Amino acid sequence: MRKFFSSPTALVGSVLLAIVLFAALFGPLIAPYDPQEFHPVARLQGPSATYLLGTDQFGRDLLSRILHGAPATVAFGLFATMIGVCLGALIGVIAGVSGGWVDSTIMRILDGLLAVPDLLFTLLIVTVLGGGMQHALLAVAIAFTPGMARIARSAVLSVRTRDYVLAAMARGESSLYIIGCEVLPNALSPIVVEATIRISFAIMIGATLGFLGLGAQPPSTEWGLMVAEARQFMFRNPWCVAIPGLSIAMAALGFNLFGDALRDALDPRKSH
Repeated sequence: MRKFFSSPTALVGSVLLAIVLFAALFGPLIAPYDPQEFHPVARLQGPSATYLLGTDQFGRDLLSRILHGAPATVAFGLFATMIGVCLGALIGVIAGVSGGWVDSTIMRILDGLLAVPDLLFTLLIVTVLGGGMQHALLAVAIAFTPGMARIARSAVLSVRTRDYVLAAMARGESSLYIIGCEVLPNALSPIVVEATIRISFAIMIGATLGFLGLGAQPPSTEWGLMVAEARQFMFRNPWCVAIPGLSIAMAALGFNLFGDALRDALDPRKSH
């Protein structure tokens, strides 16, 4: 922990992450207004004592909408990444442990899927499944699966020839014991680090899908959708676009910096 927090990257990432997680956990409780309440006489106002971050095209308080949208935005990134990591880790472990034609077949399929960029892959899946937050979350999880599978496979391959694994095999331990107690615990570090970084990409892709109308639907307070709804009014009040845009950037940057610092802290080559 001392090594982790000695890094400026870790400190900045932790502060940003703490702000975002606080908003996600307590935002709806501390929001000053109903996020759907119209104030017609206060449309497109800038920050003031009454509306700390200004109002949108319907006079809705931007601070309240940001705080109410934080849980959905952050939960989208967390759950999409969690599902993608679990699926990818399972596939990667199977490929790495099995070897032979099973490994070759799985990796050739993954190579084909990895040739498609994550955002484009997600758009293709959403087009097939249909719009909506749940379908968007599933699409991002599926798009993340091939990359996580490759990382999990690499971690397993680097561990399965270690002495403690060979010793367990020599003792006659079962395959499930070797995978669950010897291989996986020692291959988790790169998977956890990659998962932390990918949360930021999941949040940005989720916001992009919301902006395109393929993710969250009105009257949701999801941040990407907020940008889409207010973009035609950005020249009259840039705050209604800048505030949700900066919120997305803060969340993505916080998870990204935290993941980078975690990777550096767990890297044995940087222990000195």
